[in-house]
Amino acid sequence: MISTTLSPSHIQERRRHPSCTQAPRIRFAHESERVFARLLDLYGIEWEYEPYEFPVAWNDRGLPIKAFRPDFWLPTLGCFIELTTAEQRLVTRKNAKIRAFRTLYPEWSVAVVYQRDYRELVARHGIAS
Repeated sequence: MISTTLSPSHIQERRRHPSCTQAPRIRFAHESERVFARLLDLYGIEWEYEPYEFPVAWNDRGLPIKAFRPDFWLPTLGCFIELTTAEQRLVTRKNAKIRAFRTLYPEWSVAVVYQRDYRELVARHGIAS
């Protein structure tokens, strides 16, 4: 007879949300990006991590001095996702880059996921943030 009893570690592993497993071969800048990538995987949404950088300010010689690199590109949806999990008071500079991006590159779409939205998303999936 084969035992079907699971050890405590197996039970714990089975209870882990799929987004808590490691996304393969990518070094994310922040844990929230890794969790978000796993959620995209869970829903079968194709993504690329930081594949493009867009200059948003140049010096007097025409060289880029500021750039915006959105966190995720969703090729099948044709849009970028920028996660901003810092406290709202720390988001001002990033919002300025996003505004510049939208002005300079109006043909590209970017959705911003703020800290509150991210926390709601992970809570809905039962993930500790």
